[in-house]
Amino acid sequence: MRGENPALETDQNASVLFVSYKCKKGRTIMNKKTSLLIVLSLVLSLAVSGSVLALNYSGNLGNEATFETMAEVKENAPAAMAPFSRFGGNLISHPAMDGYPDESTYVYRSSDMFGRNNAARCNTNIVVYTDKTFEDKADALAYITDMGLVDIIEEAKGAVILVTPSDPAGFGDADQKNYYALQTAMFAMNASFTVDGERYVSYDATYYGGYGFYYVIGIDGGATFLNNYVAGTFDSVSRIAGMLLVNGEMERVRSVAAPVPVFLVNAPADVVAKYEAANGTDALEINGSRTISYCQQFPVRKVVTEEIEDVDLSALVPDAYYSVLIKAVRGQEMKPGLYTAGTPYQGYGADAAPYSLSVRNALLGGRTVDGINEIRVDDEIFAEYKGASNGEYLQTWYEYIPDEVLEGKVADGTVPLILAIHGGGDDPRQYVDGQGYLELAGKERLIVVSPEKANLHVTMEDGEPVLSSAMPALVKYMEEKYPAIDPSRVYVTGYSMGSLASLEAIFGDPSVFAAAYPQAGIAGSWPTEKQLANFEKYDIPVVISTSEYDSNKNVDPANKGIVEEFYNLLSELKVLNGMDPLPETADYEAYPTSGFKADIYKRTKTNGEYTLHGWYFVNEEGVPMVGLTFTDDIVHCLYPEYAEMVWDFCKHYSRDQETGEVIYNPYVR
Repeated sequence: MRGENPALETDQNASVLFVSYKCKKGRTIMNKKTSLLIVLSLVLSLAVSGSVLALNYSGNLGNEATFETMAEVKENAPAAMAPFSRFGGNLISHPAMDGYPDESTYVYRSSDMFGRNNAARCNTNIVVYTDKTFEDKADALAYITDMGLVDIIEEAKGAVILVTPSDPAGFGDADQKNYYALQTAMFAMNASFTVDGERYVSYDATYYGGYGFYYVIGIDGGATFLNNYVAGTFDSVSRIAGMLLVNGEMERVRSVAAPVPVFLVNAPADVVAKYEAANGTDALEINGSRTISYCQQFPVRKVVTEEIEDVDLSALVPDAYYSVLIKAVRGQEMKPGLYTAGTPYQGYGADAAPYSLSVRNALLGGRTVDGINEIRVDDEIFAEYKGASNGEYLQTWYEYIPDEVLEGKVADGTVPLILAIHGGGDDPRQYVDGQGYLELAGKERLIVVSPEKANLHVTMEDGEPVLSSAMPALVKYMEEKYPAIDPSRVYVTGYSMGSLASLEAIFGDPSVFAAAYPQAGIAGSWPTEKQLANFEKYDIPVVISTSEYDSNKNVDPANKGIVEEFYNLLSELKVLNGMDPLPETADYEAYPTSGFKADIYKRTKTNGEYTLHGWYFVNEEGVPMVGLTFTDDIVHCLYPEYAEMVWDFCKHYSRDQETGEVIYNPYVR
């Protein structure tokens, strides 16, 4: 296997003055198609085959903590990860690690790490570079323990990787190659290889790696190495969510290639200036001996500096971690290999620099700093909604509740609820965090509930979809459990396979929801004959979305326009809301991407990086009821800015609890 060079398989804004209207019904539903073929994205079809079942759900490994050299990792990991492999094959270390100096790197894995696909996105990874030498493993373990990193990673779940120079003389050119190898292995989620007809799968991203919560610490010579060899490498620095650099120098010819939050201790003025330039800082705050420079438009892009004569790492590291590092997250949205085509082993699923840099609202011991609590519930109360073919039913879900709700400090009927449904290869916790709903919940003080619903896209004995009953029932359960919930402001969204679930939810009982926003992978569901009767009384505001590099089940890769099934679904949603259908055939020559002319078109930027297009149709009262959004450049993925996008639409709608009519308020902020 080794040395055989295996191949990887793997703004023109229309404007309308809106006023508050109730959407009237008084019309007959036209059922153009009693059913549409359920079409899921290619990514989904691959992911579903290995999805964890709803029954006895667990997204964690249940492992004990370990501390190993990289050589021991390579020896121990295949057997340790075999029970959790989603794709089969022979588990190996990524080929990029061939020749890596295994004895110079140590790996501490926390107990009960996140597992399966969840691992690469939810595990925290802290990589420490130091030119300090260690007599043995015990000495190395004491070093990261004294810095507080063991306590930090046991709380967060994930791994601390301690890297020392490959040459006793100190870090140099060879270590830059080693950095790339380690980065490749840690980020290469589910990368597979074929050699002489034999299939191999790398375990690194699950065993000790991952992306998103990826933070780097450099101490003394380690900080200088990161300044000189990593900060100036676009493919590397644009993956780092935060850095702590202590006593680091930087050669004059070096620069910083991308924005990255950084805490600089005892850094020369020219080094500080380079990081400030990369982050576009234009504001300043001085707090005692600490200076904080940041970008006013994107405050997560910050540079914290401090002069400390006698550095106490046991105090500094936790301080920097909690005050700077975990305030940021990287999201993998770009087309793989876009900027790395000339590098070895490029093209794996997470090889997508630059990663988006977004604000993170981290859970610490099940609670965010701003008081959003994660509560796991396992219960049999929805067992009556059971799949006829497999006996599956909704058993596990996660509730995200503000402190003030748990403490009974808010009035009944005042807090919005979002039902957020994950995709086929995802996990409720991964979805809520990765799509930005923790940040949204903290900012808007709303409640989120996210069910584990893998393999629930089946029908019950009566032929009705399980989720069409279970999802509305989950909402009603939440309303009873938390009287603070405003039943007039309940919204549903889902991504990928979760978008299909969100459609099944509104088809099952549209009266429960004030608006819906299915995302990416939704072409294909339609109400049953029984469900169609619901829409004789109820409207449902709904936006469906996709992106430029979404699956070709949603977007035609040739013209970057939505495919026929997606177009037809949008048309049918218009009919459900008492509006005329779209023209029978899309016109991409006149209307690129969408294939149609809408009543309203909007174009904005998300996070200052990706163009978001929106097309909306209004009813006879001028209220936007059906829409399509399309994001340029993004692949089929979780994106921390999506929650804000969903909220920007849904927050304007409520449902009158007496009449069932939808109320639109354009002035909600």
